[in-house]
Amino acid sequence: MFEPNQNPDPKTMNDQAAGLRSMTSSKPVKVIAVTGGKGGVGKTNLSVNLGVYLSSLGRNVMLLDADLGLANVDVMLGLRVERNLKHVLNGECDLRDIVVTGPSGLKIIPASSGTQKMAELSPAEHAGIIRAFSDLGQNLDYLIVDTSAGITDNVVSFTRASQDILMVVCDEPTSITDAYALMKVLNRDHQIERFRIVANMVRSPQEGREIFAKLTKVTDKFLDVMLDYVGSVPFDENVRKAIKKQKPILELFPRTPASVAIKSVGKKIETWPIPMNASGHIEFFMERLVHQGAY
Repeated sequence: MFEPNQNPDPKTMNDQAAGLRSMTSSKPVKVIAVTGGKGGVGKTNLSVNLGVYLSSLGRNVMLLDADLGLANVDVMLGLRVERNLKHVLNGECDLRDIVVTGPSGLKIIPASSGTQKMAELSPAEHAGIIRAFSDLGQNLDYLIVDTSAGITDNVVSFTRASQDILMVVCDEPTSITDAYALMKVLNRDHQIERFRIVANMVRSPQEGREIFAKLTKVTDKFLDVMLDYVGSVPFDENVRKAIKKQKPILELFPRTPASVAIKSVGKKIETWPIPMNASGHIEFFMERLVHQGAY
């Protein structure tokens, strides 16, 4: 820093400007884990379409297919993928080498499907994937992490490494109990206190609020957490049609009820605060968080 009466020479000013640009390019990334406790609740479809929506706004968005053993984001979008996370873990290439581009410029990190070894990675291997994102060098606005179902080490590792957890539930007893089980593990074992809830495939907005009420009734009684109701997405036959055509519903049926609801969720995500520092455990882009917190 210069004293008030000093007149820095042009070279020094240029060096400072370069440093400032470097600092700006290392801005924090909003990392959102989309999870659900139970399979079949529509979290991958929601992840894909939220990524497409945010990308359509001009945001730089990346989607990580974190269902490592049963990956399907590339299939859902009809993308041709030659390499995936398995090749990165085998040391055959870097993370940036496997990035593919989807609709609206959405960047996708594909994983492998039908590989048991990928579904049984060690905590150290999960941490290695998470740390690798800090070397991507892309000026991202969002990283959306589509996790697998359940309360496996895979799910816990990726949700803990994210700043926001979007829990997708539907009106099925197993969906609600499994979502609660995942929140219980993350809260009691890893001190995560905030979860954002989306009710999917609902028959009415009222049903969505009732699902949220069922969750809050049990979490208020047994857990020290805060639930934030983001909204609901209605059951819509056009979702199935879009999946069959391997296209995002936002692209194929932009005015259908599910598309309108997903856009509403995306608008709320845009208002969520950008993280300013790391929370104390391994996180995606931790170096950027620590760097930002120092200024």
